[in-house]
Amino acid sequence: MSALAHPCYVDPPMPAPSEVDLDASLKRIFGFERFRPWQRDAVDALLHGKRRVLVVAPTGGGKSLTYQLPAALLSGTSVIVSPLIALMEDQVRSLVERGISATYLASSVPRDELARRERALIAGEHKLVFVAPERLGSDRAVRLLEALKPSFMAVDEAHCISQWGHDFRPDYLRLGELLARLRPAHVLACTATATPVVRDEIVQRLGMDDAHVVLRGFARPNLHLEARPVDAKKERDQALLAALREALGDATAPKGAAIVYASTRKEADAVGAKVAGLGYRAAVYHAGMDAEDRAEVNALFAAREVDVVAATMAFGMGIDRPDIRAVIHVQAPGSIESYYQEVGRAGRDGEPAVGLLLTSSSDLPLRRRLIERPWAEQRPTKAEVDRQWGLFLDLMRYVEAGSCRHDFILRYFGDEEEILGGCGHCDVCAALEEGSDAFGAVDELVVRKALAGVARANRRVGLRAVAEMLAGKKSTKLARMGLEGLTTFGLLAPRDVDWVVALLRRLVTAGLVELIGTDYPLVGLTAKGVPVMKGAQPSRVLLPPTQRRRARAPRAEAERATLGPDDAVVFERLREARLELATAHGVPAYAVCTNRTLEQIAVRRPKDFGELRNIPGMGPMRIDNYGRVLLAALRG
Repeated sequence: MSALAHPCYVDPPMPAPSEVDLDASLKRIFGFERFRPWQRDAVDALLHGKRRVLVVAPTGGGKSLTYQLPAALLSGTSVIVSPLIALMEDQVRSLVERGISATYLASSVPRDELARRERALIAGEHKLVFVAPERLGSDRAVRLLEALKPSFMAVDEAHCISQWGHDFRPDYLRLGELLARLRPAHVLACTATATPVVRDEIVQRLGMDDAHVVLRGFARPNLHLEARPVDAKKERDQALLAALREALGDATAPKGAAIVYASTRKEADAVGAKVAGLGYRAAVYHAGMDAEDRAEVNALFAAREVDVVAATMAFGMGIDRPDIRAVIHVQAPGSIESYYQEVGRAGRDGEPAVGLLLTSSSDLPLRRRLIERPWAEQRPTKAEVDRQWGLFLDLMRYVEAGSCRHDFILRYFGDEEEILGGCGHCDVCAALEEGSDAFGAVDELVVRKALAGVARANRRVGLRAVAEMLAGKKSTKLARMGLEGLTTFGLLAPRDVDWVVALLRRLVTAGLVELIGTDYPLVGLTAKGVPVMKGAQPSRVLLPPTQRRRARAPRAEAERATLGPDDAVVFERLREARLELATAHGVPAYAVCTNRTLEQIAVRRPKDFGELRNIPGMGPMRIDNYGRVLLAALRG
């Protein structure tokens, strides 16, 4: 049966009584006083509403509760599909500690033990069974699940089913057919990263076209986001080490932990050595290590016996350490989805944290090589290469953004309700508040000159050679290739080469320039770039800044603007109102609004919702949820 073909589900009567007290059950089973609002929405819809639910919420947001609690309440054994063995082990351990019998089936389990667990499942000894997606290729495993007749099935990391997602796994395509065979009364799919296109594909492939969609929790105002282009390796290393010192403090008594991500094993090893040289307890994690060594790094980091892990993108899934103060990327990851999932591991305790993304011109050809390399002795198709490259270009557009980075991400994921309206907690917003031109200006003539240089080079050289030609830098290499004799030689002088490289990168992300080839990509003009070069269409590209951008950490309390005596009194009233709102909504205080936003409200004294919209950090969702109480607090 096709993964996209499904018979209609027939919902049997709900095993659990419809009048079940969810709040009492939450406290009795998990010890939590209250749901987060979106968690309650998801569980209620699953048990009493449409019974088909898609949850999209960031890493560490509490998605697992939306399937663990229903599984504990419903009769029989519930099936949870999860691709992460370490996470399955952790969840099974946690559930058993709470008195909920659970087990998991995966290729890592010895054959005898696997058979024992299967017998226990048939005997009805477990409330939940976690299943790795590769097991679904086995007829024996599918027959076992059919025998369980599960009333509830959940699909974790559901974005893996989408061929437009950043982490597509073919094993997930079996899930549509499996759901059609098992016909569970209740189905939940959840993911931390799904754009509107990916969400549509998830519900289609799982046969959940009428699903109730819960989309919440992407706003992270306590996380200071910065993307910084750094071409020189020495400067990049300095930025990395400075950010670690700023975030963690003294290596002998660090204020928390950090993760440093690299795209290659070699770079992860090099970063690990540099961090250890600062005196931090450092470890390295990547696929070139033995499974036992990787498991040990996971355990040491979770137990707070390691301060910093230098890793490839495989690290961190399933680790819930709340005191991570910084996530730093020294090379660009493959997509916004990957990036936000990784950077979202910082600051889960609600305290200030830093997400620093360091990029360079070498990231473009490196990512192209990684995308086009054979996997399991098979080269990716052109469609797959184009898909992955498109996701990477989305990330580079984020890097080059000239507006609030938090709002950029919220819009990317379609979470318009949480738009912050200017976060005050990213490098772009900081520059805008300071009146800085650090993120460039519009100059169509400069863009047209750069495109003319690309056209004249005629797909013969790479990005940096074109930049050197446009900047007028003479060299034996350029002379040998005939670039010094072009009419575009020195057309952007006296701009330096690094600035021109940055401009060319922006033209690549804007789709005006393309990279052709794998090992040494050549630069060429796209069809979209031709009319822009000729002045027939605008480029809509901001020039790179002329000044260097420095890494910024979240502002300390002592650095905040000084409030006058009357303002201070109002500020304290606002803080009390914020605490009441946070308690009532079951969210941390920063989720209502930050101290910096409260300061602005105290000073500017908005009279109504219209004026409140002009306060940085007060987006539509916050005004709807909290605006009335905050305005009342202003009036005393």
